Amino acid sequence: MTKLGALDINKIHKGDCIELLKKIPDNSIDLIFADPPYNLQLNGELYRPNQTKVDAVNDAWDKFESKEEYDKFTTLWLKECHRVIKNSGSIWVIGTYHNIFRVGTILQNIGFWILNDIIWIKTNPMPNFKGTRFNNAHETLIWATKSKESNYTFHYHSMKVMNDDLQMRSDWLIPICQGEERIKVNGQKAHSTQKPAELLFRIILSTSNPGDIVLDPFSGSGTTAAVAKRLGRNFIAFDREEFYVKIGTERVEKIIPLSKPLLEYKIERRKPKVPFGNLIEKGYVKIGEYLYSKDEKHKAQVQADASILLEGEVVGSIHKISAKILNKENHNGWTFWYIKRGNKLISIDQLRHDYENKFLKSSSSAYNEIQFENNIVHETEENLLSYGNNEIQSV
Repeated sequence: MTKLGALDINKIHKGDCIELLKKIPDNSIDLIFADPPYNLQLNGELYRPNQTKVDAVNDAWDKFESKEEYDKFTTLWLKECHRVIKNSGSIWVIGTYHNIFRVGTILQNIGFWILNDIIWIKTNPMPNFKGTRFNNAHETLIWATKSKESNYTFHYHSMKVMNDDLQMRSDWLIPICQGEERIKVNGQKAHSTQKPAELLFRIILSTSNPGDIVLDPFSGSGTTAAVAKRLGRNFIAFDREEFYVKIGTERVEKIIPLSKPLLEYKIERRKPKVPFGNLIEKGYVKIGEYLYSKDEKHKAQVQADASILLEGEVVGSIHKISAKILNKENHNGWTFWYIKRGNKLISIDQLRHDYENKFLKSSSSAYNEIQFENNIVHETEENLLSYGNNEIQSV
């Protein structure tokens, strides 16, 4: 797919975001990141104590004649976003105290369902040079879905791993854009509110999938498009300034996407909820046969009640016995134990995946093979009632 409606995919389009949004079909966008004008309402010029001028946000695109005009503009573009976003998608809007509360109200009035507000804590914020207020060291992001019932994407486990196996919190410490990342033209920063790539990396990684379409109605320096391309997503971006379209396009063209294997969410793969006893009931594991550790130093015999007997003395679940062998309080027995089929060891964890595929997912009863890695292992034709224990060879 190279187009979405009338618009080319993977392109930054020049034009008014509201008019361009109207060209996108209903329910077709997976993720939206919006960095709209903040309506900062700055008056006069700002100087540092050494009398050097502060390069503040005073662009024409950030100025509105009144709060009512800003609210009208915000309502128009958010209504279009609500129309084009999928029920499985979500939207992120970033702002400061100047606008984020107004944006939040309008989001809810339109029908969006707010999931979180994220605080981006700037580790290197611009000081308050006048000394008349607290140092403004954060911005707020609202994360919302199309409705309360939306089945949205969220890679919880990946974010937890990213945060050293702790739940990712709603306060993100990320430095403002600086150094080589800051896009400059003739020695001057190209965009006054360029967002750090780390911020978009976390948003796109956590709430979209490879191949999804990411929309940015206010492209600016092109950070959203650049990160989306890097992470194997498609993008559509808008900006009404030719200058920013050119800068963003040149930036995106230099991006090399990551290879697909690196983008797989392997940590998100859910383990089947299949008790060990189910494998015995369906003949995947026979009563009386032995389970082995991977190095075959330990073996335990399967009992009728799904417990296993270690060395003829210690009995317990596959988890308790593997924990005892490893001298741990707890352990996942699914990853410890194997069964022998011919001369091969087969993980019982693979067997529970096969059980799930046959009995919990597939409507076909013609299945008679178990796929394990690259080898085909034929399922026994005998069930719980038909095989005899005399077939189990003691080891």
